[in-house]
Amino acid sequence: MFRAPLSNLIVPSLCPVMWLPESMAWKEGGTSPPSCFIQRLDHLVLTVKSIEDTVAFYSKVLGMEVVTFKGNRKALRFGQQKFNLHQAGQEFEPKARRPVPGSADFCLITAEPLEQLLEHLQACGVAVEEGPVARTGAVGPITSIYFRDPDENLVEVSRYCTDVAAGTEGEP
Repeated sequence: MFRAPLSNLIVPSLCPVMWLPESMAWKEGGTSPPSCFIQRLDHLVLTVKSIEDTVAFYSKVLGMEVVTFKGNRKALRFGQQKFNLHQAGQEFEPKARRPVPGSADFCLITAEPLEQLLEHLQACGVAVEEGPVARTGAVGPITSIYFRDPDENLVEVSRYCTDVAAGTEGEP
């Protein structure tokens, strides 16, 4: 059996720069850009136990449009964004390092009165976990309602408290 001499052993505490895994190399080099490279979110992936249940929930409860693409892949479109759906254990590559159903927590913005959403959630048999409660959104104060989808993801639906923050100033 071959044994490397101890003199060739790299000890992380003595050589921290050499020990950084490739995924953490950003810590040692580069500088922040002069402005943000990102304009908006296009899509995110939800890993789910059942694509059929997820599609039924988001289309019935929130009115999202079901989209089929690249053969038989499913997505849920709303506004200019979408959720791509991956069946747990059958994810498409590349994928998240540890895709697990029920690990998401996200906030969706509505222009509709939250009272209407509350009534609709009740009619659909969806339990409200919290809300309406005051929160802080990306561009101002929001009022939020929290509930869970079939995979136990935490879904927050919020409405901005001002038209300016919602980006609907001047719209009916």
